[in-house]
Amino acid sequence: MAETVPVRCPACHREHAYAPPVFPCACGTPIAPPLVRGATLSPITHRNWTDAWVAVRCPACGREDEWPQPEFGCGGCGTVARIPVRPVSEVYADTGADPGAVGTSSSGGAGARPATTLPAHIPLPPTAAVPRPAFQPVTIRTARDAVTAAALYLRWLGFRDVRQSDKRPSSGIDLRAPGLVAQVDPSTRPAALRDIECLWLNGLTTSAVSVFFSLAGYTAEARTRADDLRIPLFVMDLTGVPQPVNDPADELLSTGA
Repeated sequence: MAETVPVRCPACHREHAYAPPVFPCACGTPIAPPLVRGATLSPITHRNWTDAWVAVRCPACGREDEWPQPEFGCGGCGTVARIPVRPVSEVYADTGADPGAVGTSSSGGAGARPATTLPAHIPLPPTAAVPRPAFQPVTIRTARDAVTAAALYLRWLGFRDVRQSDKRPSSGIDLRAPGLVAQVDPSTRPAALRDIECLWLNGLTTSAVSVFFSLAGYTAEARTRADDLRIPLFVMDLTGVPQPVNDPADELLSTGA
């Protein structure tokens, strides 16, 4: 987990503890954007693509990538503000390292720097820091284990009173909690468009958040429809660790319930 730093809301001036999000580099090293300590935050009044990303270099392999701009959401007044990140050149000046000499390759010659590429799928900037312990999964050996793993994950995200059905109901809803319905598909086929729409209708009739877990992934039509309906989608492997596969799932993982 990244180091926690104090931040002050620019609107209500309340002070909070904030830990920047940590994402894995392509080499596997966990990276947190280096924040500018003591900086005055600016409320976000509008968004654009340029302001949503910052350059961060991996201290292990020297790879430079674009990462989500850290954002802070004040729990008191609701203001969302960007937290400044130290420039790559400034970070390396402090450490005495030569950024041009990091990550050289045999084909690029001495001093060559790796090309900046955008990872295919990384979480969106969180609107609030939600400290929580590491998730403790359960190994999936049966369909029932998959439901149990999803229930543990939802509780870890902050949903309370998550309940499992004794047997799979005709509605397809495996898990319920106040303000939540969740479906777990342990089959070997990707979840289809109809699965997503049925889950959405169940959530709509109960005014609840809908969340889907699948072991085999999702069809392209299901992914598109889930994005349109803002339904978080997760995939699970047999270790029992859910992974977000769309933006709503990234947001739920970042902010919690």
